[in-house]
Amino acid sequence: MFKYVARRLIQAIPLLFFISLILFLLMQLTSDPLATLGGRQPPNPADRERLEKAFGLDQPVLIQYVYWLIGNDWVVVNEETGQRGRRLGILRGDFGTSFITRQPALQVILDRLPNTLLLMVTAQVVIVSVSLVVGIVAALRQYSAFDNALTTFAFITYSFPVFLMAYLLMFIFAVQFRQWGLPYLPTSGMFNPAVGRTFEQVAWHMILPVTTISLISIAGYSRFIRSAMLEVINADYIRTARAKGLAERRILFVHGFKNAALPLVTLIGLDLPFLLAGAVVTETIFAWPGMGRLFIDHLSRADFPVVMGLLLLIALAVVIFQILTDIVYTFLDPRIRLS
Repeated sequence: MFKYVARRLIQAIPLLFFISLILFLLMQLTSDPLATLGGRQPPNPADRERLEKAFGLDQPVLIQYVYWLIGNDWVVVNEETGQRGRRLGILRGDFGTSFITRQPALQVILDRLPNTLLLMVTAQVVIVSVSLVVGIVAALRQYSAFDNALTTFAFITYSFPVFLMAYLLMFIFAVQFRQWGLPYLPTSGMFNPAVGRTFEQVAWHMILPVTTISLISIAGYSRFIRSAMLEVINADYIRTARAKGLAERRILFVHGFKNAALPLVTLIGLDLPFLLAGAVVTETIFAWPGMGRLFIDHLSRADFPVVMGLLLLIALAVVIFQILTDIVYTFLDPRIRLS
């Protein structure tokens, strides 16, 4: 297994370099960070030339990419103190300095990461837990009233745009509940500033964004699990297990679900890396201070160091979680060997 993991990581190195190059070229060729540094007032030509030299933006794009990777002897000049320093490059853990906040880009990302993981991991746990129960029950009661109701629910919720689902939930559980005199849910932020960041406040503010993310995904996951379970419970080895007199629960969860879980593991393995990216639309609508909102805010102002750092972390997470998914396969199906 160690050799397999090492080989996969080595194979991922040129892929990550290629991804980073494409992303860097797209960022450099499609946006202008200096246009937003002065707020609404763009810098005059003299200031622009000085800033280009300070940030190294006067170099050719490929040279800037090399500097971004391995570092160089220029950094942003501190206009107040005139202080200079050496940029180490992303290969040595230096993601650069944010053009907007003037803080290290990695620090900007790490400050938002816990908020996103809190929201997205909670939503993922809800999605997987509810989908497993609903999908398995629907498969066992195929074409029943419950299965038909699930199908209708899945088609309706899965066709909802995320923003429409968010606004609908806000209208019902925040606006209407307040008018009806019922306890209503907050629609923005992580907590009430007057109360402070307590467990109760954060949990209360998470209900609407988690529900928004979960409802649409549960529809897709539950249908996927239903299909996988139907394929398995009609297999020959399941009929053989029943003929031997094994308990139905053992047949379903030891023999059936273990084999049906392989496609589900693939689906979860594809989704997990993007937990780092956050839910861009949901976080923006609910003013949740996470990675999705960070990405939108800094992308709109062409903050190369933060955006590139975030995208590269997501690409790295995709590679790592795909390797972990392959390893989980070997535990679920002994016929699969890593070689």
